[in-house]
Amino acid sequence: MSRNTLILIVSFIILVPLQVLVFRNFVFFNLGFCFIYLLLLLSIPIETSITIGMIIALVAGLIIDLFYQTIGIHASAGVLMMFLKPYWLRINVPRSGYEVSHLPLIKSYGLGWFIVYSLPLILIYSLAALFIEAGNTGLFWIILLKALVTTVVTLFFVVIVQYLFYSNSR
Repeated sequence: MSRNTLILIVSFIILVPLQVLVFRNFVFFNLGFCFIYLLLLLSIPIETSITIGMIIALVAGLIIDLFYQTIGIHASAGVLMMFLKPYWLRINVPRSGYEVSHLPLIKSYGLGWFIVYSLPLILIYSLAALFIEAGNTGLFWIILLKALVTTVVTLFFVVIVQYLFYSNSR
């Protein structure tokens, strides 16, 4: 078992229960939510196939949906995010290129690259989850505001968790 696989398994075991037990009750300014478990999806290795990434997102999303009682909202938003991730990675290539053994995290490619990489993916997830939950576009501007606040809050916590718990050694 490789080191990256072990990191992903431990991340799954820690981040999904953390999302369900702790971050489920965090609502910022009555607008934004924190989806810390997206760090798991964002850290899936670059060379992983779209299908495997989507399956991981489906399983994690269904577990979140089970505890949030949201019937597939997080699973579908996560699968959409993982479907678009490889295409975004092809557009957003770091100067030195991608290393096969590196996870797409701050410690591998730097904070600037990680923000450019993760911000659109988290925004896509937030928009999908909130629009699916709303069921229509009647409250478009409120949903858009909630998605933006959710994206910023989630990105903030994802970056903080990486600095606190992921080693800086390359």
